Amino acid sequence: MFILFPIILIVLMLALIVFLIITRWKIYTKASKPGWACIIPIYNLIVMLEIVGKPWWWIFMFLIPIVNIVFAIWMVNLLSKSFGQSEGFTVGLILLPIIFYPILAFGSYTYQGPAGDYRPQA
Repeated sequence: MFILFPIILIVLMLALIVFLIITRWKIYTKASKPGWACIIPIYNLIVMLEIVGKPWWWIFMFLIPIVNIVFAIWMVNLLSKSFGQSEGFTVGLILLPIIFYPILAFGSYTYQGPAGDYRPQA
């Protein structure tokens, strides 16, 4: 009995990790970026910064304590705007990521350009 609980916990954790990778993969492909980029450390952040329209040097801002929290929230807000959502959706992405990221990935939301700066072709 005591051996079964950790095994079940590990299987559930692995299933959650795979689900989150699939979710992030789908978000990247919706933004016309390679999906495999979501599993490469550091590079996934560079690609996410491209999706939200910010320069690569923002990575250094994520290394500064306290400042990294502000820039992470800012990046999540820009991600939600890139898919045409409001600040309310940003709050959902921050507080309930296990629910809102799959909604963003598998819902009918389309990528509208960096931070919602979509301009249709003339």
